[in-house]
Amino acid sequence: MIEVVDHQPSWPERFTVLRDAYAAALDAAGAGYRSIEHVGSTSVPGLAAKPVIDVDIVVDPEEVAAAVAALTTIGFGPRGDLGVPDRQAFRTPEHFAPTNTYVVVAGSLALRNHLAVRDVLRADPELRDEYAAVKRRAAAEAQDIDDYIERKSEVLARILLAGGLSDRERAAITATNRRITGRGAGG
Repeated sequence: MIEVVDHQPSWPERFTVLRDAYAAALDAAGAGYRSIEHVGSTSVPGLAAKPVIDVDIVVDPEEVAAAVAALTTIGFGPRGDLGVPDRQAFRTPEHFAPTNTYVVVAGSLALRNHLAVRDVLRADPELRDEYAAVKRRAAAEAQDIDDYIERKSEVLARILLAGGLSDRERAAITATNRRITGRGAGG
């Protein structure tokens, strides 16, 4: 079962703890980074979400390996790109859970996707509330995480359109999501 809960006031505080720990590890390793971003539904005040903090560590392409190595020093297990170009995923150590932490290349579609969703939903309470309702319904009805993601796809496409992503970029995001969830091009 997929759990979607009301927005929790503790989520921004939890992100701050994570950001500070990640920055300390990156700094100690000499790994350059541009920013550490709170993304995903927990980053949007008032939005219902799965209770997992999503974090993007934004780096220049030449800093990806150093950033990945820095996170391993605090217990993260590298998982590679998992089919998402310009993004590295990790197994999260227990003391940082629950989080999905990524190293993403500045300017990449993966990053622009995350920032567009966050920024559009922060700026548009009506769309935020519609998305929350879709998420709650999807969580209640979905057979698994793949089904949950598919049930949100229509509203996410509109959010990404509002975020300025082109038709081609939105199609690439949809194709990547379907490939990752095992649905293939036929959906």
